[in-house]
Amino acid sequence: MTIEWWRLREGSAIGPAMQGSTTKAGGCFLALFLLLGFVYGLSIRNPLKGVLIGLAVGAVLAIATWLIDKARRGS
Repeated sequence: MTIEWWRLREGSAIGPAMQGSTTKAGGCFLALFLLLGFVYGLSIRNPLKGVLIGLAVGAVLAIATWLIDKARRGS
């Protein structure tokens, strides 16, 4: 009996490696620009305005990342 007999069981948590995802994540832009917008808003003494600006910029970049990735994958 070999040491790797447990890898062959179906449904094993340590089974064959999953195929890697090649999609790009745009949510990091949303989170980053929300935080940067808040800091900017504090500097201009209007945090809500900064958060809204950060949200808008982050959303535009996240959507652009998604559209570029969608076109690259051909879907």
